[in-house]
Amino acid sequence: MRPDKPLSAFEFTLYRNYRTVHGIRIALAFVLTFLLIRLLSIPEGSWPLITLVVVMGPISSWGNVFPRAIQRIGGTIFGSVSGLIALRLELWSLPMMLAWCTLVMFLCGFLTLGKHPYMALLIGITLAVICGGAPGDMTMALWRGGDVILGSILALLFTSIYPQKAYTHWRIKLSDSLLETAKIYHAGFSPNLVDKPRLTHPLQRLLTGVVKMRALIDPASKETRIPRSVFEGMQTLNRNMVCTLELQLNAWWASRESHLIMLNAPTLKRTQQMTENTLRALSKAIVEGSTEQISANSAELAEITRELRQLIKESNSDELVETPIHGYVWLSLEMAGQLERLSDLMRLVLRK
Repeated sequence: MRPDKPLSAFEFTLYRNYRTVHGIRIALAFVLTFLLIRLLSIPEGSWPLITLVVVMGPISSWGNVFPRAIQRIGGTIFGSVSGLIALRLELWSLPMMLAWCTLVMFLCGFLTLGKHPYMALLIGITLAVICGGAPGDMTMALWRGGDVILGSILALLFTSIYPQKAYTHWRIKLSDSLLETAKIYHAGFSPNLVDKPRLTHPLQRLLTGVVKMRALIDPASKETRIPRSVFEGMQTLNRNMVCTLELQLNAWWASRESHLIMLNAPTLKRTQQMTENTLRALSKAIVEGSTEQISANSAELAEITRELRQLIKESNSDELVETPIHGYVWLSLEMAGQLERLSDLMRLVLRK
């Protein structure tokens, strides 16, 4: 998929209601699979339905469903072979069959704590399903294993029909987060206010949304082949900006005297305007897939950073160092640096 593909209004509607879409997809997949089983008179027909729900149910994005289905197919095949061997051994010797099952379940438990726990778990589940049949009934064992594989393939098929992409969902979530940050920034540093606004709840809600975005990192990386470290870096910067913003607000409204001084400082006023513009530009860029405005803002951010460093360097008096003014200037410098790094990573993500 193209990482820089612009997002349409339809995609926004689809992903903002992803839970409803996911529910409709599973309902239609279940009904169609049920009809297929009835028409073809497939034995042990409950297993494709169970597998379909297990594979599609907990997760909706293609980056999660595809590896989950592949692991289920792999685990089912290995578990089916193990189950067939166990049924054959049971005809010769029950102790040999129990010893074989003990070995397979040991491997299942051991591998469950490894890199592919779902596949390892399916080995044990499939072994239990096949061994639960009549002794020596190979036909039923093969049908059960085949039904599970059929359910996994059908789950892939239904998920691949206009699939939900974790990367697209992540882009929308990041855009919303940056836009909300810009709105809180504008509200908190508005020159028209005489008292500190109550922004605790909006900030907490924003931070909670940022933390939830972490669940989209792994599938988004698998879908785009963009290194996970890039998404992690943007996630960290996004979270740090929210924390920096909260500290900035506290410093900005720490005392009436310092507030009036900062309110009339041209450099700080320009910094605030540029910071808000950059947040809105980044929010727009991640949706449109264009990095032109990001590059233009980066040059201005670099100039503001130099001005802030010079302002700190000129603050030589001990009295100033101990006031909220110096702290606010330093936090503004930190915010500008975070925006610069986020801009660089966004350009890397939206490569063509």
